[in-house]
Formats: sequence, structure tokens, C-alpha cells
Amino acid sequence: MKSTIKHLSLLIALGAMSLSAQDSKEQPESISRIDFAQTITADDLSQLLYAFAADSMQGRMTATPGQKKAAEFLVDFYKNEKITGALPGGGYFQNIPKDYFKSKYVKTSSENVVAIIPGSVWPQEYIVLSAHYDHVGAKGDTIYNGADDDGSGTVALLEIAQAFKKAQDQGMGPKRSIVFLHVTGEEIGLYGSRYYTENPIYPLEQTVCNLNTDMIGRIDPNKAGNDNYIYLIGSDKLSQELHDLSENVNQEFSQLELDYTFNDENDPNRFYYRSDHYNFAKNNVPIIFYFNGVHEDYHQPTDTPDKIEYPLMSKRAQLIFHTAWEVANQEKRIVADKLNNSSTSQDSNKK
Repeated sequence: MKSTIKHLSLLIALGAMSLSAQDSKEQPESISRIDFAQTITADDLSQLLYAFAADSMQGRMTATPGQKKAAEFLVDFYKNEKITGALPGGGYFQNIPKDYFKSKYVKTSSENVVAIIPGSVWPQEYIVLSAHYDHVGAKGDTIYNGADDDGSGTVALLEIAQAFKKAQDQGMGPKRSIVFLHVTGEEIGLYGSRYYTENPIYPLEQTVCNLNTDMIGRIDPNKAGNDNYIYLIGSDKLSQELHDLSENVNQEFSQLELDYTFNDENDPNRFYYRSDHYNFAKNNVPIIFYFNGVHEDYHQPTDTPDKIEYPLMSKRAQLIFHTAWEVANQEKRIVADKLNNSSTSQDSNKK
């Protein structure tokens, strides 16, 4: 009797193991960072950009009704995604007084829009992802939509934020905090990013790096026939660690050509000094500036959403997501290991 019972018990155990093995085979593979990156799609970017760079935004000139409407668009997106504002109490607007702007174009105050996904392990270390959401406005009835400059960077940030939130909802949120900084006043002198770095919501000494996205939706005419690229500027100016991490992430996940043409100290365009990352760099925060180069529609009313290369833009945005993911989750914090050799003291020469 005992032998029979033991035999039956063994059969039951083996049967349970067999069912368990069968069930495990039928279970989907565990979700990974690649799955989250792939939620950044050409279709979603297109839908967002057609809305954000619409005529109704009136070219988003700083401190105009169009810019403020664009700011509300960004806040509505973050609220819908349940991503909290970065200001005390969960607010999204970092208000900048009118008198801060030394520009004849500014007649009232303006605001940066800032959201955050807190880190799960090192919440007081911050990766700032930035893009300027202002543009040059309208002249009479002619609207300068600014689809590439910098509608492309703006909606890329929204999609990246959404991807990180999806990861957080699956229990895979970033270990360091991710700050989504949409700055105003870039086109008239990098005012929004300067105001943030002079009045940081989170301490600059706890800011690990700034990944700045300004124009990633088009193809430089000099790259015709070789469009699988992105220009990177500044990645090695302050931190070799950040530069190496960027290279490794691209090799593993994106396989874009990382073109450093405009990273040259002698570059006559001086792009390193002409976008919002520079205000972080001059405060010794390591940066990467992602850029597609200029084109015939730069600062023209013809910079419209229909001319954007959305599949390429999604690939570039996914690279930025993967880079931020790596910086946020690796054990060792990125540091400015080239600080003594850097040159960040020159004044910006705005476009």
C-alpha cells in the first residue's frame, strides 16, 4: 500500500512538473527595455507633431498666446500619462518673469514646462532630458510652424516620457530620476535653460547629465543617400564616461552613424554654444546634443510636419531613450571626468 501511494505521488509530482514546464513555454518572454523603446513609433510622433506644430499654435513665439497654448498641450499630455509635474506640489510650470528676458519681443512672462519620473533607487540623482518648445512665431499671416525646430525634439521627449512611464508601470522604472524639461525662450537667447540652471528645481550638483534634443526630424542635404545618422555634439567635452556609454548603447541597440562633424572645437557653426545643453555644460554638467543639421527650411515657414522623416525620427528618439535608460540604471553614476580639460566658458552665440 505504501509503495502504491509513493508511486502515485511520484506520478502526480511528475505530472505537475510537466504541466508547469508546458505553462512556462506558453508564457511570453519577460518584457525588456527594447519593448519600451519600441513604443516610440513613427505614427505616434507624427500624430503629436501635426498637433503641436499646427497653425493654431501661431509659431510658438516666446510669451505669446501661441507659446502658452503649446505649454498647455504639453501639460495635458503629462497629466493624461499620469506623469507628475516637477515643481513643488506637482506643478508643471516654472514661471520666468518678463524682466528676465532682455528682448524687445517679450511683453509678458513665460514658462518652462517640467515633469518628472522619480527614481526608484537613487531618486536624488537626476537625468535632465531637454528640448525647447518655442519657435519664431508669425509674420503677418505667415506662420513659422517649427516642425523640426524644435517640434521634433519636443514630441520626442513626450514619447520618451511615455515609454519610461510604461516601464515604471511594469515595475521597471528608472533607478535615477528622469526630468523632462521643455524650455521656452531658446530662439531669442537660450533664456529658458539659463533660467533653469540659475534657478534649478533640482540641484545641479545632483544632475548627472543633460541630453538635449534640438531638431531630429530631417536629413541634412550633405547626408543625402546616407540618412541613418545623427549628429552628436559635446558628448566628450566634459565626460569620457558619457561619451563611451553613448557609443556602446548605440552599437548595441540603434546602429546609427554617430557623426561628430560639429563637435570639432574649430567648427565655424559653433553649434555647441547654440542650444540649451550649453547652459548645463557651462555649469559643469555633462551633456549630449542630438541634432540632424540644418536644411533649406530652417527658420522658414516651410518647416512643416509633412517634411519630417518619421521612421528615422523614431529611431533617433529610441537611441536617446536607450541612452537615458543606461545612465539612469547603471550602478556607477556618470561624472565629469574631463572637467579640467573642458572649454565651456565662452558666451553663447545664438542662432
